[in-house]
Amino acid sequence: MPAISSTAPGKVILFGEHAVVYGQPAIAIPVTEVAAKAIITPDPAAAAGSIHITAPQINLDANFTDLPSIDPLVAAIRATLDVLGIAKPPAFRLRVTSTIPVAGGLGSGAAVSVAIIRSVSAFLGHPLPDVQVSALAFDVEKLHHGTPSGIDNTVITYGKAVYYIKDKRIEMIPIAKSFNLVVADTGISTPTKETVADVRRHWESDPEPYNKIFESIGKLAIAARAAIEQGNNENLGPLMNENHELLQKLDVSSPDLDKLVLAAREAGGWGAKLSGGGRGGNMIALAPRDRADEIKTALEFAGAKSAFITVVK
Repeated sequence: MPAISSTAPGKVILFGEHAVVYGQPAIAIPVTEVAAKAIITPDPAAAAGSIHITAPQINLDANFTDLPSIDPLVAAIRATLDVLGIAKPPAFRLRVTSTIPVAGGLGSGAAVSVAIIRSVSAFLGHPLPDVQVSALAFDVEKLHHGTPSGIDNTVITYGKAVYYIKDKRIEMIPIAKSFNLVVADTGISTPTKETVADVRRHWESDPEPYNKIFESIGKLAIAARAAIEQGNNENLGPLMNENHELLQKLDVSSPDLDKLVLAAREAGGWGAKLSGGGRGGNMIALAPRDRADEIKTALEFAGAKSAFITVVK
């Protein structure tokens, strides 16, 4: 039996991070410039049920049974086996690789889970539909984030721009006119679980001002959806700038993120904001077509560990 492989893209949140946890809308897009990959190779010499996992980026090389059940890779495999009703699968070796920075706001955990779930189910002869892949990945996301919104697993599974409200039907957003984003990494890893938990603690102690911020962020997402669907992409810039200011009020930005956001605007970006959990990770800049390369260079000069251009279409 040949090897089975599956890939899953990264993602960026255009609008709505943190507020989406509290019922507000968010917009996210897949980013194919980075991706996670899961490769399964049959291991006929091993006993049934034997699974060996390697993941070079996190220095993992171990048997499935030797890892804790809360390990996200183990959880993704176990969830797939459980939903298929298979206790002892044919022995196999799983290799996981990823070009998505860990704890950078690009959906690394969800992408790895989606790639694993798809490869394991395909290997076992029962490829799962998107809705089930997304649901299983969401369950694994809880190990990463505690109280995830569900947006990462959704946009990564479906591979399309999505308008997402927690516990409501997923809506795909038609892109009327393509636009460029420059994505820059601060090089600082901050687990989303930590920033989400901090925001929740502050909200629980004084909900009224936080609810106002969440509602304001939600209104920006609504306005952004209209701009995207009408092809008025330049209008996204001021909305991004305002969204970043609101995230600063939530105390989820950082000096490094603020520096990159300012550098992108000064280099000609229509707008810029952090993307994801914050306090590190990545920021995004809306770039005129003729300025994208200059903005990317400016971000690298301003201290970004890496930067790339993606086209939303």
